Parts: sequence; structure tokens; C-alpha cells
Amino acid sequence: MNPNLLPDLATFVLIIEQGSFSAAAKASGATPSAISRSASRLEKALGSKLLHRTTRKLALSETGKIVYAHAQEMLHAAQMAVDSGSSRQTIAQGQLTLSVPKAVGRFVIHPLMAEFFARYPQVDVCLRLEDRYMDLIDDGVDLALRISQSPSPGLYGKPLMPVSHVICATPEYLRKHGTPEHPQALREHSCISLGETPADSRWKFRRGERMETIQTYGRYAANHTGVRLDAVKKDLGIGSLPLFTASEALANGEIVQVLPEWEFISDYSGELWLLWTRNQHMPARMRAMIDYLSEKVPLHNT
Repeated sequence: MNPNLLPDLATFVLIIEQGSFSAAAKASGATPSAISRSASRLEKALGSKLLHRTTRKLALSETGKIVYAHAQEMLHAAQMAVDSGSSRQTIAQGQLTLSVPKAVGRFVIHPLMAEFFARYPQVDVCLRLEDRYMDLIDDGVDLALRISQSPSPGLYGKPLMPVSHVICATPEYLRKHGTPEHPQALREHSCISLGETPADSRWKFRRGERMETIQTYGRYAANHTGVRLDAVKKDLGIGSLPLFTASEALANGEIVQVLPEWEFISDYSGELWLLWTRNQHMPARMRAMIDYLSEKVPLHNT
């Protein structure tokens, strides 16, 4: 193999990932013409057309799809080589990419970053807040946090804390509208739900062996926990919230838990798992973050 083609293969992968020559140029710091020359040079060396260029988008040829898959494997192997070298380092350094659900990132992980940076001054962190599933290898993620009942197959991981949900309101709202003593009483209240599917307004509760399902109603729904928390604080109703979102406001008395003797059942409950792809050749920066989150995150709900 011609080793001079390695940079062009890496550039080829970047073009596909970014979706255009100009985006790849911006991501790499090169000029669009340099990116275009790299792609042409690779096609000439391989003797095959890899990309179909149009004014709107790029499309892979059949050969291009095969080359792209192998080039991705090559880059992953190169990253493994780099990581195997950095795993021998005793000082945590370099950049770490962490994938986190948006609400978990905002309310649990982000508040911990200042202390992490002080403790590990040579580690940079890229926090990617995404509710969609992110593949650790394909998306270039070092560590992922996911709410699940069990870790994903093929990944290493550890549970950091339980994720439970509560319903809350302000003392002022309850003074005006009354405090529900039973889940059925929620029919008389304005309830703030997730609002992504019709099922999100059907609230389920458990108390011992008893189960109750209530069709709630309200003028406001929001699929962002921070927005629902703010709506609750503004006396707009009784809102469903992850405990990690509500804990600070509960602790300082801004809001109170409604029906605390009933367990609120949510499809978005489980354990917050910290996941990674391998135990061998783990860079010191990854081990530092795993140890730090293992120390700090379990304290969030206490």
C-alpha cells in the first residue's frame, strides 16, 4: 500500500461525515480546493470514481461505499494505536468527547465540569448533548451516558445513579388550587407533561400493589425538563420532572413533591449508565473521567 494515500483516505472520510467539501474544509482548516484535490488524487490512485458530485450534495458510488467502510476501520485502528500509547501515560491529558442526554448534561454533568477541569488541567472536554442514540465508534465518542435498564450489548459500563421521576408544584399553586390526596384528583388540575406522544399525558402511579392510571389535562406541555421545571416554578400547574432536575428546587422549598406516597411510573426511568467501548488500552483521560463521574454523580440525588 502507498502510505502517501493515508491522508487522502482520512480526508475522504471527513468529506462524507461533513457532507460537503466546504464543510470538510471548515472542519479541517484546509481550503475547499485542497479538499477537492485530495478527493481527486485518491480517485486517480484507486482508478475508480468514489463520489458523485452535484450542485446540492455528494453521493457515494458503490466503490465509494466500500472504500469508505474500510477507511473508517483504518481510522479507528489508528485511534486505537494512539490510545494504546496514551494508556501508558500516567498523566491525564488530551481531549475527551462525552455524549450525554440533554437534561442529564444540563442538570447533572455540566455543574461538575469546573471541578473536573481544576482537578485535571490538561484534559479538554467536548460535551455532546444529544437525546438521540450516538454510536461510540461511528460518532467519535469516548464515553456515553445513557438512561437504560441495562448496558448496551458489546459495551463496558457501570451504573451511576437511579433515574426516577416525580410530580411537583409550587406551594402557591397548591394553596390556590388545593393539594391532590389521590392520583384521581389530578383530573381537576392543570398538569404539565412531556407532550411528545399522547401517552405522555397518561400518568401512572404505584403504591404497594395498587396501580392507578390517570388521563391528565393541561394547557402546557414541553419536551424539555428545564422548561417544565420553570413552568412549575411559575405556578402553571403540576409538572412531571426527573428527580435530578427537581432536586435543587425541592431542597430549597421553591417547589414541593405532589403525592409523595405514590411512585410515579415513567417510561424514561432506569439507571444512568456510563458506557465505553473497551477496557484495554484506555487512555488516562478516560479513566480520570470514569473515576470522577463515579465519585460525583451518585451524590446528585442525595
